Amino acid sequence: MSFGHGGPSWGPGESRTPDWAALAEQSAAKSRRRKWLLIGGGVLATAAVAAIVATAVVSAGGGDPEAGPSASALPGPEDLPPESAEPAPSFSSVAPAPPPDPMDFISDEKKDKLPITVDGFFPGKKLTSGDRVHLKGPTDRTTRCAAGTQGALGTVLTRNGCDQLIRATYSRDGVAVTVGVAVFGTEAQAKKAVEESEGQVASLSGGGVPTFCRAGVICRRTANSYGRYAYFSVSGFTDGVNVTKDDKDVFTAGDDLTNFTFHQIRSRGETQASATASAATG
Repeated sequence: MSFGHGGPSWGPGESRTPDWAALAEQSAAKSRRRKWLLIGGGVLATAAVAAIVATAVVSAGGGDPEAGPSASALPGPEDLPPESAEPAPSFSSVAPAPPPDPMDFISDEKKDKLPITVDGFFPGKKLTSGDRVHLKGPTDRTTRCAAGTQGALGTVLTRNGCDQLIRATYSRDGVAVTVGVAVFGTEAQAKKAVEESEGQVASLSGGGVPTFCRAGVICRRTANSYGRYAYFSVSGFTDGVNVTKDDKDVFTAGDDLTNFTFHQIRSRGETQASATASAATG
């Protein structure tokens, strides 16, 4: 007896009871093969979809968003901006020369070429310092340096090679100051004259300023130098009263005039240094 294709069959003398264990094993084997076929087919299907998507991305020119633009996305040579016709800036590797030192021009007569005049050192008719106004009185210029001094100062100036002496007097509220600028050939000569100085520059009266700081009257005197110039001052009362350390008006007036003289000498050097620098760059 047969039960159709694939069913059990019994031969003569065989038992007609089915082998249920063998049938169960066959059914399980078929089920496993079907499952693996389904799984394998799913993997193949997934791979096929991924390949299609990748092909679509590459065809669209998208590429990997983290890898930057593709070669096809970059502009061609004809789309790039033309090179500028302007020349590229160039820079010199040579450092510029330092500016001239103003001190160089007032330290040696070979470089100090500005004219030496009274108005060059003491311009105008007055000197204003803060709220103090000092009126300019008489002035003097001489190549006989000793003629404008008192005591031993004349000998000191002459010995150190003084070329000329310029003096100017200023007055304010009964106080008068005479400043004298002694001109030398070099800075060393001016310094030495100050170091050796004795006596004082002679006060210069006239033009409404009475004689002061003469005949043994005690006055304040100073001596300084800057470059090839030595400058001296004598300050006192126009009524002939002796100066003491408590007479602040006398000290203030003397400081105003000596500070002004210093700045005038320094300005002389700055003017010449600036002119030299402009000529070099022009």
